[in-house]
Amino acid sequence: MSLINIFILGADTIVGVKTLVDDVENAKDFNSIFRIVKRVVEEKLGIRRAGLMLIIADAPPGILAYHEVGSNAIVLNRRHLEPWIAVRTKTEVNSYVFVILLHEYLHSLGLLDETEVRRLVKSLVEEYFGPHHVATKIASGDLEIGRELIHGVHLGKPRSPTLVKDFDKENMSYIG
Repeated sequence: MSLINIFILGADTIVGVKTLVDDVENAKDFNSIFRIVKRVVEEKLGIRRAGLMLIIADAPPGILAYHEVGSNAIVLNRRHLEPWIAVRTKTEVNSYVFVILLHEYLHSLGLLDETEVRRLVKSLVEEYFGPHHVATKIASGDLEIGRELIHGVHLGKPRSPTLVKDFDKENMSYIG
């Protein structure tokens, strides 16, 4: 079983979480983190959308994730995600996923200017996590995520994409 599959399946449930930072650090899966992303965006920007899918797929180096305009999918690049999960703490992994999902969720809401989205992500993350948290360092580009992993990315034959089950289903009353 790959590291991503373990993360998709989740870990032990954490009880007694008191803050957003704790919620992210102790999140058990992608959906748990994404619920927090949506909460932050709705609280601060007053906008939201439902029904997004999360796909884990092999993409070219340098692309951490993407949202194709007009689609209902966010795609995380497995070629960056797997090495990140393999060598980082749970806090670092969850912070990375939070920042990437926040960035792509903003694109899915129609914010298309890359510079503006990066500025907004950095601002929101710093406001919620503080200036010294790993999530803020990721959002600020201090850790040079992507660049540090490009040299180790295996570019062999792409593997089949993985659809993360039960992602963003909290507002779905039926399957369309």
